[in-house]
Amino acid sequence: MSFLLLSELDNISHDVNHILTDFNNHLLTSSIVVSEILQLQRIGKIKSKKYKSALSLHEPIKNEFYIKLLTYTKYHTKTLSKLTIPKNHNDPFDHAIIAHAITEKLTLVSSDRKFQNYTAQGLDFVYNKR
Repeated sequence: MSFLLLSELDNISHDVNHILTDFNNHLLTSSIVVSEILQLQRIGKIKSKKYKSALSLHEPIKNEFYIKLLTYTKYHTKTLSKLTIPKNHNDPFDHAIIAHAITEKLTLVSSDRKFQNYTAQGLDFVYNKR
């Protein structure tokens, strides 16, 4: 989702572009993803040309990109508690996002190859090659 909000559409692979433009697909995101993006913008790690504040990033998710926001619940936390975390992957936001996708049986699209390590645990993962 960050590539949409940051206007980095040239960083979308052909396969992911096909997923995003297929109107039979429903675009969903975890509230954890939104929290991570907001936090990264607050600390200056990511910058958006169009959205100048963390608050201004929130509305376009639903109103411009038609992405449904899914709430993170105790069921997702239960899945998270069962995940086997590889030693080289220490990002707690990623762990929660992966648990959310596994619990909801959703396809997770990311440019982070570390997510591939979770497919044996039930993650349906599509790598976005930039």
